Amino acid sequence: MSIVLRLEKKMTSSRFFQITIITCFLLLNSCSPKYGIQLQNGDLLFVSADDGQLSDAIDRVTQTTKSTHYSHVALLEKSGKDCWVLQADTRNGSERIPLSKFLQYTKDDKNSIDVYRLSPAFQQTIPNAVQAAKTMLGKPYNYTYILSDTAFYCSDFVQRAFARDTVFSLAPMSFKDSTGNTNKVWFDFYQKQHLAVPEGKPGCNPNGLANSDKIRFVGIILRGKI
Repeated sequence: MSIVLRLEKKMTSSRFFQITIITCFLLLNSCSPKYGIQLQNGDLLFVSADDGQLSDAIDRVTQTTKSTHYSHVALLEKSGKDCWVLQADTRNGSERIPLSKFLQYTKDDKNSIDVYRLSPAFQQTIPNAVQAAKTMLGKPYNYTYILSDTAFYCSDFVQRAFARDTVFSLAPMSFKDSTGNTNKVWFDFYQKQHLAVPEGKPGCNPNGLANSDKIRFVGIILRGKI
């Protein structure tokens, strides 16, 4: 009898351990209000520019009247209680990763994440955007920032996701900073690729998307270095 009880107790403990592990995993990837914000399907995640040469160069030549400082943007997909991030990133190209992984990457880089949300008039465009974003997965990152159908960069990925409903527009790109000259980082960047700086060619950028009157700032889910 005692052997049976010990066996049942052992099985119960093992089961409890399994349930605990599963619960922790679900909480890590959940869209719960633990971030201080109830995240929603279709939210846009803007990552702050850091001290990295390319990140800072992106921010320097894409300033708007809102004076935001972003160098990356991604699309949030909410599936049940789980959250996923759809993005074009320099690490793995166009991908779909758990929100927890996206947060860890950003935390490691000591950056912040701001959340923006489409205004009510454009909320109905989100299902199409999520579906469109998934058709672009698996493509490499576009380091030329010249529009292509075989590779994407972050804001390009998001803009294309919403293109069917014309939520975000393309605009002539500029690689000139506040001095009115082509930023040296960009001049060197394109010289190494044996390309001319694509000044004036159509494109988009995180700061430009954040400046859209079709979205609004909701809050911060991760604070980087101050």
